[in-house]
Amino acid sequence: MKQIIFATGNEGKMKEVREILKDLQIPICSMQEAGISVDVVEDGDTFQENAIIKARTIAQYIQGQDEGTIVLADDSGLEIDYLNKEPGVYSARYMGEDTSYRIKNRNLIDRLTGVPAELRTARFVCAIAAVLPDGEVLTTRGTIEGKIGYEECGEHGFGYDPIFYLPDMSKSTAQLSPEEKNAISHRGEALRRMKEKLREKQV
Repeated sequence: MKQIIFATGNEGKMKEVREILKDLQIPICSMQEAGISVDVVEDGDTFQENAIIKARTIAQYIQGQDEGTIVLADDSGLEIDYLNKEPGVYSARYMGEDTSYRIKNRNLIDRLTGVPAELRTARFVCAIAAVLPDGEVLTTRGTIEGKIGYEECGEHGFGYDPIFYLPDMSKSTAQLSPEEKNAISHRGEALRRMKEKLREKQV
């Protein structure tokens, strides 16, 4: 059966993925839904390298089980220019994987105490990797530019969304509706580019 396994356990991310890729009309499931439990060592130096590592690891795990399965994985994170692009590829592991994002967000805001708005530039970056049934690897990348706010704002989204401020919209990404966010987000951009590549491959 043709299906997509997306290498994440993050339900917020799965919602975005399913919404953006729904017109491919291919079933999309998370690792948990596919019954996959694999520890992936994300030791790449870039978002793209980590996305490829994740996708290849899961593809190798299911090899021979289902010849129609496409494995997708992403690596995404926040780059803050004033902090030398921290937390970057360590965004999920920043201050420890089990540390709440409320604590992580508070720490980043505190580290920018006194930094003026023009120096609070930041971006969300997302790299998507796909491993096709024949082993071919495709990659895409998306970004969204913004600034780090002075406090958490908004109840939507997840992760660093409450502190990522979009000056043109006068909102944080956590204040956007899911539809608004998917239309402009780094993950939305990368997924739409991947969707076109998958269509070109006629998967």
